[in-house]
Amino acid sequence: MNVLIVDDEPLARDRLSRMVGDLDGYRVLEPAASNGEEALTLIDNLRPDIVLLDIRMPGLDGLQVAAKLCEREAPPAVIFCTAHDEFALEAFKVSAVGYLVKPVRPESLSEALKKAERPNRVQLAALTRPAAETGGGPRTHISARTRKGIELIPLDQVIYFIADHKYVTLRHEGGEVLLDEPLKALEDEFGERFVRIHRNALVARDRIERLQRTPLGHFQLYLKGLDGDALIVSRRHVAGVRKLMNSL
Repeated sequence: MNVLIVDDEPLARDRLSRMVGDLDGYRVLEPAASNGEEALTLIDNLRPDIVLLDIRMPGLDGLQVAAKLCEREAPPAVIFCTAHDEFALEAFKVSAVGYLVKPVRPESLSEALKKAERPNRVQLAALTRPAAETGGGPRTHISARTRKGIELIPLDQVIYFIADHKYVTLRHEGGEVLLDEPLKALEDEFGERFVRIHRNALVARDRIERLQRTPLGHFQLYLKGLDGDALIVSRRHVAGVRKLMNSL
């Protein structure tokens, strides 16, 4: 995989270049770019598979570069490498594959590069197009801050959201992450794909397997992908869950 580094700081470019060079299967393209205009020119000429892109740069910033790449038929995968963590949501709106906060750790970079290889590049560019075309629909991916940096989780891999005090646990096919988003806001945005089964729980409609009553009279919902584990359904939501299951 050919990797282009875009950063206005020479030391940052050199450090990223060394880290990528230490990984098998990746080649750093030369020259690197020091601003957005250079980046677009080099992307046209060098055709990289992956771009490691800084955000704050003179002239076109990284978000503007990524937005322009989204307009192309076969754009490279974009991984933002920045000292600023406040641009994560904007980054994923322009179809970033990863968001790494400086100083970038080698293991985080390695994981982000592997993730950049998986999806089709045209699919990556189209991640947010449906929302744009419908005038602002729900996101197709959820971003979460973890020890690896910012993780991007496809919505179709989400099994449930459960609120616990100030955080929401998102369970997905690969594990769990914590979100700093209210459950109500998630329900408002994704209500067509998720259903509330408890005051603190939303589950993916297409993951529902069966509803079962326990000997004590409680209701449990079994979901595909949970390996036999079940979630409690509150009595006030049982009728709604049954109605939904009958319509599936």
